[in-house]
Amino acid sequence: MSGPLSRRRNKLPPDPEVRSAILDAASKCVRDEGVRGLSIASVLERAQLSTRAFYRHFESKDQLVAAVFLEMARAETQRLKRKMADTACPVEAVVAWVEGRLDLAFDGDTEFDLRRVALEAQSKAFSSPELVAPAYSAILEPLTEQLERGLEQGVFEDIVPATAAKSIHGVVWAGTQRHWAAHRWNRTETRDRAIRFCLRGLGVAPDMIERVTASAAAPG
Repeated sequence: MSGPLSRRRNKLPPDPEVRSAILDAASKCVRDEGVRGLSIASVLERAQLSTRAFYRHFESKDQLVAAVFLEMARAETQRLKRKMADTACPVEAVVAWVEGRLDLAFDGDTEFDLRRVALEAQSKAFSSPELVAPAYSAILEPLTEQLERGLEQGVFEDIVPATAAKSIHGVVWAGTQRHWAAHRWNRTETRDRAIRFCLRGLGVAPDMIERVTASAAAPG
């Protein structure tokens, strides 16, 4: 009886640096080989850690995958917030979020780095939604905040911010997928279509839509 209790008492607590090393190794595995190519053994080989170290920090491969998606989503969220930081109003902030997410399709460095991960996450959203829900919530957070702000200011009309954020994400993701499939979509055209569609759905005045669309298209 004392044996199991003793083992529980002697179990080492999680180490933030070790957890970070496991996440970093897992992220590289996902970027290189996708989630299907991810294994605990390959992660531990990259991190030069033991199986015991892994199970001190994660209960399963699925928990690790969820943590990888969330870690990448947090980095993406910070990037989006930087793009939205200098906007003057909620409408411009929504436009900046849309443009930021379109980087996934049209920016060479971002596309190469995140395309596989984005497709894996979208796939998991249907088969294992619990793995990607926290990551999607993180990415939608700054958009939802601006939708709430615009609703309070009367800029947006008759919306539920959380639902509207998901709809905007869906529009942008559809444009991204079309570009990846055909490689013939122009970024300006895709952006303008997405912006106009989304802002109309938010109840933004037509003159404001024209102004922000023209501003987004202006060089510099």
